[in-house]
Amino acid sequence: MKVVVIDGQGGQLGAQLVKEISSGFPGVDLTAIGTNAVATASMLKAGVKKAATGENPVVVACRNADVIIGPVGIVIADSLLGEVTEKMALAISRADAVRILIPVNRCDNLIAGVSGLNVSALVADAILKLRTVIEGCNA
Repeated sequence: MKVVVIDGQGGQLGAQLVKEISSGFPGVDLTAIGTNAVATASMLKAGVKKAATGENPVVVACRNADVIIGPVGIVIADSLLGEVTEKMALAISRADAVRILIPVNRCDNLIAGVSGLNVSALVADAILKLRTVIEGCNA
């Protein structure tokens, strides 16, 4: 199972995801892609072994990912303070993968129905969804 975590800005959401996935799913082939060097560095510090930065790594990683996890902004061109390019958003949106998108209300993208949820609760729910996907593939 190939899981790709994509994050931008400071990479804190991605770092939390990397920690949870690394400890909870040791057999998963995990790759982290930062939309900038700071995000990548945060995910590397969190323990991911494979990481890259920028547009082309996003496009390449999405070609054979089974699951893509990140903030909802990764599928919206020009989001995350302009870090997500059209090519990135299209590659993620068109990938033949399950997408687990975390509803983060930032950068002029407001998600209705998501208020008062902290990042830890959102990460926990994303990990639960990943577990369901992985267990469904192994059944």
